[in-house]
Amino acid sequence: MKILMVNKFLHPNGGSETYIFKLGNELKRQGHEVEYFDMDFHTGKLQKLLYPLKIIYSGEAAKKMRKVLEAFKPDVVHLNNFNFQLTPSIIYAVKKYERKCKKKIKLVYTAHDSQLVCPNHLMQNPVTLACCDACLKHGAFQCARRKCIHGSRIKSLLGSFEMVIYKKLRTYQNLDTIICPSQFLKEKLDTDSVLCKKTIVLRNFVDQRIRPELIPKQNYVLYFGRFSQEKGINTLLTVCRELSDISFHFAGSGPMEEEINKISNIKLCGFLEGDALFREIAGARFVVFPSECYENCPFAVMEAQMCHTPVLGSDLGGIPELIEEGVTGELFESRNVSLLTQKIKSLWEQPDRTERYSGNCKNVKFDCVEEYTKKLLKLYAY
Repeated sequence: MKILMVNKFLHPNGGSETYIFKLGNELKRQGHEVEYFDMDFHTGKLQKLLYPLKIIYSGEAAKKMRKVLEAFKPDVVHLNNFNFQLTPSIIYAVKKYERKCKKKIKLVYTAHDSQLVCPNHLMQNPVTLACCDACLKHGAFQCARRKCIHGSRIKSLLGSFEMVIYKKLRTYQNLDTIICPSQFLKEKLDTDSVLCKKTIVLRNFVDQRIRPELIPKQNYVLYFGRFSQEKGINTLLTVCRELSDISFHFAGSGPMEEEINKISNIKLCGFLEGDALFREIAGARFVVFPSECYENCPFAVMEAQMCHTPVLGSDLGGIPELIEEGVTGELFESRNVSLLTQKIKSLWEQPDRTERYSGNCKNVKFDCVEEYTKKLLKLYAY
C-alpha cells in the first residue's frame, strides 16, 4: 500500500510530528511505501502580504499536492495538522485528482486537537487561560469576538471565516475517517453534524522499549513536558514552594524555565528524551500532570504508566480517561492549589499507596506502534 503522510511541519515541533514519523517508519517496516508531503513556507514580503488569504485557501499548497499525487499515486492520504498553513485546499486537490484518475483514495485524518471546531485549536481563552467551548455553543465568530488567535482581532476574524466557510461548503464530508485519540475529543467534534458521522476513537501508541522493573524508585516527584502556563506550571510552582521538604524534578523546556530555577527544592533536569527520559520517569515516586488546558490523549500520562509510575493528573479533557482513580493514580480539580498541595503531600507521606498504584500500572495496556499500525491499516483498507 502507498501512503502519503501530510502535516504542516516536517521537523520536530510537537506530538503530531512524533506521531507521523514513528508511524511512517513502522508502516515502512511492515512493507508499505510512505512519502511525506513537504511544503516550503516562504516568508518574503509578497508572501506576508498574501498571508491573510493563504490561511483560508492556499492555491500553492493545492498545486504542490496535485504534483505529489501524480508522481506518487498513493492509495491513502493521511492528514494530520493542516489548517492555516496547508489549508483544506489540499482536500480539494485530492478529490480532483481522484476524479481525474478514476481511483478511490482513502482520506484519513488524525485530529491532534480541536481545530475543526475551535479556530484557535486549544479551546482556551487566551487572556484568562480558562477552558472555553464558546465556538461550539455559539458559533465560530466567538473567536473573533474574544481575539482568541494570538490576541489579534484580524487573525481571529480570519480564523472564524475559515471555519464558517468550510462548514458551509461541508468540506470535511470528503474525509473517510476522523481518528480521535480520546473520547473527550470525539464528543467535541461530534457537536458538528458532518464530523459526527466520521469520528472513531483510537488512542495514541506509546514507546514500550524500557524495562522499568530494573530501575529502583527514588524519592522525588516528577513533572516532565513543556514549561508553560497552560500546562499548569504556575499552579505547580506555588505548590512546590509550599511543600519545601519534598524534592521535585522538572524535565523539559519552555518559557517558564527561569522561574523554575528560582525554587530550591526543584532539580531542573533539562530536556530529556529516549532512554534518559524513561529512566527519569521510572525512578520517580509519582508524576504530576497539572495541565490547565483540554488535553487530548497526553503521551506523558501514558508513558508514565508504561514506566510503572502512577500519575496525579488534573481532571480536564482526555486525562481522566487514562487514569483509573485510586488504582493507577489520582485526579484533582484543575487550578485548585490547595487540593493539589493536599494530594501531593498525602501521596508523598504514604509510600505504600504510591507503591500499590505503581504495581497496578504494570497491568495497564496501551498499543505499541506495531499494534496501532495494524488497526490503522484496517481503516486504510477499502
